[in-house]
Amino acid sequence: MTILTLVRHGETDWNRERRIQGSTDIPLNETGRDQARAVGAALRAALPADAALAVASSDLARARETAELIASALEVRPPRTYAGLRERNYGDAEGVGIEEFHARWGEWAVADVPGAEPWPDVRRRALAALGDAVGDARRHHAPASPDLVVVAHGALIREVIRHATGGSFPAQGVRLANGSIHTFRWERDRLSLIDSPVLLPA
Repeated sequence: MTILTLVRHGETDWNRERRIQGSTDIPLNETGRDQARAVGAALRAALPADAALAVASSDLARARETAELIASALEVRPPRTYAGLRERNYGDAEGVGIEEFHARWGEWAVADVPGAEPWPDVRRRALAALGDAVGDARRHHAPASPDLVVVAHGALIREVIRHATGGSFPAQGVRLANGSIHTFRWERDRLSLIDSPVLLPA
């Protein structure tokens, strides 16, 4: 069994401006770096001092730097990166502001954006990449079974939560905040959600 902690990357300027990033490689801003350090400190306080632990991330800069700052706080090896953990490619919507998005394509759940990655594909590659990350961490720490912290992106984490809860969470319109922490149990390739802000009453 592996305890899998998914963290949404820290803030970027495009997050602050409410522009859609997707696969566009936007770096953290200083607020985002502060959020990453705060996550690292929170995880360090919560995790047992002697726990075997690994950190991984998407290979996009905002996730990779968040993971590097968390790994430094936890005093573990630098993160291994996985392209399969990248944010959804939003096609023509990348760089577009939220208001313009809604005006052009409607609500998130039903928007048909030209060139956007289909949601089932996002979920499949996310689960495959998480499986690779768990397997790599287990092999590196064998015979110990390490916990794994993975820094990724809002839409991808949302799809993982929906998979683990049979679509019950997150509720429509619930946003995953930058630096938010979501904890799962990965056991025999089965994923279950243990704790997440999306489980709290609105």
